[in-house]
Amino acid sequence: MRHSDYPLSEVPPSARKGLLSTSVVLLGFTFFTATMWAGGSLGQAFPIGQLLWIILLGNLLLGAYAAALGYIACKSGLNAVLMGRFCFGEKGSRLSDFILGFTQIGWYAWGTATIAVVLVRTTGMQAWMEIPLMVLFGFGFCITAMIGYRGMDWLSRFAVPAMMLFILISLFTGLVDIRGFHGLSQQSPTQGMSVAAAITVIIGTFISGGTQATNWSRFAKSPRIAVLATLSAFLVGNGLMVLTGALGAMIYQQADIVDVLIAQGFVSMAVLMLFLNIWTTQDNTIYNFAVAGCNLLRTDKRRTVTVAGAAIGTVLAVGGMYNLLIPFLVLLGTFIPPMGGVIMADFWLKHKGRYPALSSARLPDFNRRGLAAYGIGAGAAYLSPILPPVVGVLMAAASYAALLRFHHATLTDNQPATARQ
Repeated sequence: MRHSDYPLSEVPPSARKGLLSTSVVLLGFTFFTATMWAGGSLGQAFPIGQLLWIILLGNLLLGAYAAALGYIACKSGLNAVLMGRFCFGEKGSRLSDFILGFTQIGWYAWGTATIAVVLVRTTGMQAWMEIPLMVLFGFGFCITAMIGYRGMDWLSRFAVPAMMLFILISLFTGLVDIRGFHGLSQQSPTQGMSVAAAITVIIGTFISGGTQATNWSRFAKSPRIAVLATLSAFLVGNGLMVLTGALGAMIYQQADIVDVLIAQGFVSMAVLMLFLNIWTTQDNTIYNFAVAGCNLLRTDKRRTVTVAGAAIGTVLAVGGMYNLLIPFLVLLGTFIPPMGGVIMADFWLKHKGRYPALSSARLPDFNRRGLAAYGIGAGAAYLSPILPPVVGVLMAAASYAALLRFHHATLTDNQPATARQ
């Protein structure tokens, strides 16, 4: 059980990590290719001055949400799926397990297919090599996740500084090519987008990841470390990905850093960046799936679930289903944030900032208040014309608070007068 990463229990003090370890793992998770594509759409819609504060505001909101959950995760030693047992019930939490797990396995299929397709295109290999490469990467990327936090920590300590260096070299080269900030300020937007829509894009691209960042923030030695590491990951990591995609689109009409590096003549650097970028996200993604799967099946065989998830993701990638899954996965991203809203409201309002030990807690099969609040929040997010993820979180938390208050008021009214005295 030493390296099981505690899939069904609290992380003990002896397994807690410092600021550097927690930060690099979370930074590796937020270095995500799809975030750069989202940034590319912003780069074509706003002048550089307005773009910078939109990126800052969007990532502040995203970071605040993830950091709030990170604080709870560190205090309790639990991740989001284990917290779900308190706010959704023993059996009710399987709803969140399924949604979180299915989303992650879909993204794993997408990442596995993406690296194979891009590598074949970049290196000029034969097209038939795509499928063998998908199988190779599908199982290869799960190795560090099988090892667990320790394996992802090792990879991130090398990958994160290397990717930061590559990005800074690319950004510097881009600024030279366009003649600095003066040249950037001369770029005119080619597409239209409202500020609210732009912030929604920034938050929506990775808020589902922010919900599951609790898988690593729960390992932090203190709540302060958990909050700082999470904020740095989402402000610096996710913010840098959005900015890189936006500037790449403005300067080279390419949002992906790999395509930008190739356009700049750094082909070897581009291939290495491709590997590190995808790998540090893929192992975190399949780890998320394994954690959700362990809670769903009530098993501590995390490594077995990890390999099984990698096999499913590889089959989806080889079968081409990843093309069909992406729109559905983005839709599911709308339904994940309200879980965080319910978790936060349950922790602070019902449990007063401290969960009981999970092994001794007497939990109902279904927490109807939590499930109802989640349904209200998810519905509000789906129907909201502006900032759906934020609306979903706030409505879920407010609904849970209202239902909890109504429940307490009902209990008080039903007590005999002598008992109330």
